[in-house]
Formats: sequence, structure tokens, C-alpha cells
Amino acid sequence: MSEIPEISRQLRSLVKSSGELVLSIQDSKVAPPRANEVLLKVEASPINPSDLALLLGYSDISKAEYSGTESDPIVTAPINPKLMPALAARINKSMTVGNEGAGLVIATGESDEAQALMGKTVAGLGAPMYNQYRTLKVHQCLEMHPGVSSKQAAACFVNPLTAMGMVETMRLEGFSALAHTAAASNLGQMLQKICLIDNVPLVNIVRKPEQEQILRAIGATYVCDSSKDTFPMDIQNAIVDTKAYVAFDATGGGRLTNDILAAMERAANAVAGASDHYGSTQHKQVYIYGGLERSDTMLKRNYGFQWGLGGWLLTPFLQKVGRERTAELRQRVANEVTTTFKSNFSQEVSMAGALAAEALNAYSKQSTGQKYLINPSL
Repeated sequence: MSEIPEISRQLRSLVKSSGELVLSIQDSKVAPPRANEVLLKVEASPINPSDLALLLGYSDISKAEYSGTESDPIVTAPINPKLMPALAARINKSMTVGNEGAGLVIATGESDEAQALMGKTVAGLGAPMYNQYRTLKVHQCLEMHPGVSSKQAAACFVNPLTAMGMVETMRLEGFSALAHTAAASNLGQMLQKICLIDNVPLVNIVRKPEQEQILRAIGATYVCDSSKDTFPMDIQNAIVDTKAYVAFDATGGGRLTNDILAAMERAANAVAGASDHYGSTQHKQVYIYGGLERSDTMLKRNYGFQWGLGGWLLTPFLQKVGRERTAELRQRVANEVTTTFKSNFSQEVSMAGALAAEALNAYSKQSTGQKYLINPSL
């Protein structure tokens, strides 16, 4: 085993009982890899919405205060007292952050599987990835093909497996097409590419004309802009054409989930040519898998009785399909990481740079086209 560093710098998030979020960079001890483990020098880790939930802890970043030094910044931001009960489990506990990333294996344990990764670029799954060095079990790693960089491999798990998981869920539940909101995101673009390759009809739902153009440029047939007055008819017509009676909603709050279910019902009735007091016989399903909109989910229930609304998360899905299928999905990501599953990043920053006011205010808004990448090695 190669000589390994003793200390690793890592980004940490603390919610104080006084109602403040504190972000800082701290030292931690490096855990030497055991038999079936490797030590990764982390060179790239994306800031995903799932990371932001833990990183920012419902704080008001617009009111943040910045202190410390350039290399050791400290960010303090207030949290609305009404939101503190939802954070009870993490109060006064310093949390590590970063669910996925990629880098170079610089040391390994004694097992043949671990040693086979020595010197390789691998993607890694499991916090903390906003960390200079990360000890991982072999099964948490995905080896990249020669020539693939850490930046290209940084987002190999969350978005790619979520996008493929949506298509798998669609098939498992007997549907033949699907709809997706926040569709111009990195995840949404991956999903569109998958559906084109796999010949799956996809209805993309966006909220701005420029987002529609992003999807049209990669071959999307159905793109519905919720900001247009024609949106209710546009999405109804798209569902009539595609039979997309299952949808995945990244927004969660507001009326969009309701609007999708209502459009599905109108489409089903248009196809059948009739309806009755209990609505259509077509089952309609929406899964909420994100929380871009924090307001309450509003339902009018004007779509009969054959409908369902639930939550969807990647980890339970992978547990459901089992290790063998998960391995097949992971290998597809490795094979297509520079094509189907290519991620686009607007900025690459160090951990200290991620706590700078300009960067923090930008990525905390979760705007399309503003995806940040942390390089802990900078």
C-alpha cells in the first residue's frame, strides 16, 4: 500500500440550536483503506439538489454573513424558527456533505479487487465527497474507461441512475411512456437521451422558452412550457400522442402535480371519447422525487378516482431491482459517461470557493444551467 496522507480537509455543515447555519472547512483524519477498500484523492464532486438540502439546512442564504480567511472561510446564515423542528435530528451536529464524486485511487487494501483499482480514475458514491481524500469500499466505486477524467466521471451515480430508474419504474408498472418536470436540467437531458436511444416516448415539461430550446437541440419531440397560456392543451395533446400516464415531478410543491394529473385525465377521456361520474378507467400516476418548489402540494382532485401520488427515491428503487440489475445500470453509465450521461457544469470551484458569496448565491438558487462542481484538490 502506498504512503497516504494523515489529514484531509472537508466541508462541513452545522445547524446550531440558536437557529443558525454554519458552513466551514475542517481537518479530519484519513482512514487507511482496509482489505477491500481504496483511498480516493477526490478531484471532482457535483453540487446536486440532494446535497443542497443537507448543505444549506433551510437557511436564508441571502442574509448570510461571511468571515474567516480566504482559505478557511466561514459562512453563517439564519434559519426561520418555523423550520427548525424539521431539522431537529441534526441540531448541533457537524455534518459532512457530498454524495458522489470522482478521483484517483492512490492507495488500496490487500484484496485483489481493491488492488486492481490502484492508479485508476473511479467514480465514488457516499458522503463525504466534499473532502480531499475519501476511503471507500470497492462496491462504492465505479471504474472508468481509460481517458475518462474525474470531471467527466464526477456525476456518475445520482442523476444517471435516477434517470434510468424512472424508465425502469415506468416499465415495471406497465406504462409505455412518461413525463418529466424540470426537464432541461442535467438529469432531464440525460433522461431525454436515454428515451431516444431506448425508443421511449417522453413528455418534457419546462418553464422557460430557452429551456425548450435546450431539449429541442438534443432531439426532444414533446416539450411543454408551463409559462405559456397554451400549456394545458399542449400537455394534454402530448399525453394523447404518447400515452404518458406516469410522471416524475422534481418541483413537488404548488399546482404542477395537479395540472399533470388533470391533463392525463383529459387525455384519457379524449382517447376514450367519453367519461362518467367516476372519471376515466385509465390509471394515472405522479411521483414526486424533488423539492424545487417548497410550497404545499395543491390537489383539486378533478381527475376521477384512478390516480396515484407518491414519492420516489433512488436508493429504495435500487434495492427493489436488486444487485444484478443495479450492476447492469452502473456499467451502462461507465460505458456512456461521455455521451448519454455527460454532465455540464457552469463553474468549477475549490471547497473554499464554494463558500464564497458569489458562488453560494448562484448554486443555492438551483437554476437550470448553473450547476457547480467542487474540486477538493484545488
